[in-house]
Amino acid sequence: MPAPIPPIAVRAWTVSSAAGLGRAALASGLAGRASALRPLDATRWPAWPLATWVGAVDALDAPDPAWPPFPAALADRDLASARALRLAWLGLQADGFRAATQAAVQRWGAARVGLLLGTSASTIGVSEQAWRDWPAGAPVPEVLRHPTLNTPHAVTGFVAEALGLRGPALTVSTACSSSAKVFASAERWLRLGWVDAVVVGGVDALCASVLFGFRALGLVSASPCRPFDAARDGISIGEAAGYALLERRTAGDDPATPCLVGHGESNDAHHMSSPHPQGLGAERALDDALARAGVDAGAVDLVCLHGTASARNDEVEAALVARRYRADVHASAAKGLTGHTMGAAGIVQAVACLEALGGAGLPGSVGCVDVDPALPAPFGQQLRLVADPAGRADLAASHSFGFGGNNCVLLFGRAGAVA
Repeated sequence: MPAPIPPIAVRAWTVSSAAGLGRAALASGLAGRASALRPLDATRWPAWPLATWVGAVDALDAPDPAWPPFPAALADRDLASARALRLAWLGLQADGFRAATQAAVQRWGAARVGLLLGTSASTIGVSEQAWRDWPAGAPVPEVLRHPTLNTPHAVTGFVAEALGLRGPALTVSTACSSSAKVFASAERWLRLGWVDAVVVGGVDALCASVLFGFRALGLVSASPCRPFDAARDGISIGEAAGYALLERRTAGDDPATPCLVGHGESNDAHHMSSPHPQGLGAERALDDALARAGVDAGAVDLVCLHGTASARNDEVEAALVARRYRADVHASAAKGLTGHTMGAAGIVQAVACLEALGGAGLPGSVGCVDVDPALPAPFGQQLRLVADPAGRADLAASHSFGFGGNNCVLLFGRAGAVA
């Protein structure tokens, strides 16, 4: 088993999703019962004839004039087509995150601040438009052929430029675990002394490749998704951009400072799109996260579940929770509120954990009306799937499980409650 790690301080965090702009919008949404999902509008997206619900960030289509314009150095890209880049920029504006990052740059120097960004689709929407809108033989407009657009690293490169970072920059693309795994990599970078601060995050925007790809697998629901509910019948796709700023913890940190205290990663390599039937890879990731934190599963107060609302994924995750966590653990599944935000799902759940540690109460699970009685006992009795505004968490776990057997579990705690 891995050795315990020094806690890593989380200095700032933010997320923008269908629930709204900024972390308070997510916390508020998870405290309520109303979903932010809505039908895929054929008028708004005529190229996507699909009967489903999505978690769209409305501000991308009705931008607030108060948001700063894109930096002049980035204006040569087709930002109107690159929804993922617009989403990445929008996400940077909330919760004072850009200012917090600039303070870290001033403190350490631009070359000592790294960037780790998770994404599943990057700017594939630009490539889709080029193929869809321009007839064979006609030249694709130069703005759609920008060398930094049609690449998996496009969003990471954009964010690095937008924040003025000159440290190492890496794109993590391990499907739906992408923006959870960035936390694990950041801890290693800091522990090895490669950097003094790391911006981590995840960005994924709605695009046809993801919508129709999941549909081809028979996983997309025609109604709003309902994680762990008896009537669940598939996922709803969403989009989000979220970030966190990580630094080494210092002796002078406020005891209330949230920290990354453990992380575990695995790949069970069972199937390209189905989890291991016993959840062995997910459990290995949990074991490693607990070992690095130096705690056992009984110390966890809150579990932010992967909770996709697909039949098999929820069943396997429920079995893991039922056999490993204590009977009164509180749990939450965010995807009924935001949709499955793909490569940004990990950062959404991480922010939910951080908000709970910060005193926002314990989050609920939008869309789960009747917990499926067929889920492994004692799941239905064990989980508190309704928000608890007065609840408190000292140690929170976040599950992220992706295609190809990519698993990641993160543990967050307050500086004053960890060694």
